[in-house]
Amino acid sequence: MPRMLDVSDEVRAEIGDEEADRLLAGENAPGSYDCTSCRTPGDSELERTSTVLFIGDETAVLAFAHATCLPSQVVQVTEEQLRGAVRSISGDTVDLDPQKVVPEQAVLGVTSGLVLIAGELHPALVVEPTAPIVRPGAVGVGDDFLPLLIEQGFMPLTELSEVPPVRHGWSVLLAMGQLHAVLQPSANGGQPVAWWQAHQPLQVTDGWRAAANKHQQVLMFAAPVGSIGRQPREDLLRDALDKAAANGKLVGAALPLAGT
Repeated sequence: MPRMLDVSDEVRAEIGDEEADRLLAGENAPGSYDCTSCRTPGDSELERTSTVLFIGDETAVLAFAHATCLPSQVVQVTEEQLRGAVRSISGDTVDLDPQKVVPEQAVLGVTSGLVLIAGELHPALVVEPTAPIVRPGAVGVGDDFLPLLIEQGFMPLTELSEVPPVRHGWSVLLAMGQLHAVLQPSANGGQPVAWWQAHQPLQVTDGWRAAANKHQQVLMFAAPVGSIGRQPREDLLRDALDKAAANGKLVGAALPLAGT
């Protein structure tokens, strides 16, 4: 029986037409699978299923997701991340042309915590890359992380005295009480795509989840590499956020909550 698979053009370009056609014909696609996003069972014979290709430095893993959770796409990760993700992904290793292997890129570190603003606790995600982010196609060194986010509608923050404006079209995907992804609008107007995706769903505290359900939105703050660091306590995280804002190195937005 043919599978109800979606194979995007970018996934097809990486795995090749022959492999893509075999998947669509049902030769290599699984019947049942665990969704790489929400981790619940799926069945490619009964429901639309997306192919999601995780590409490391030397390895690629083809995983499957409910089409309602994620669109078919290519996700670039480091080899170390991919080896860890293989243990949690029901997928197959795919041989790629060595010339198509993606060089190691900066990884987005994401920390969850509760932030007190105007006397009320808000669920927040703090995003900080592990290396400078250079604008695609740019030549030379630099860090365009904040300018790129500002172009996407995130607001520069000089202090955390009020909740930043809502960025419609973006959302935070929370499923089964775990953090799965930050989604952004698709360039072609289709389903949202993952701006950041957890390779293993991240646990959040009961207080964070309760605040997210109360507000139905999550505050996302972003800072350049070296601005925040991994803080072991929420009070230290808040201090780091205040310092980054005072130094002009913080942007933020309120993102609607997707899931529960």
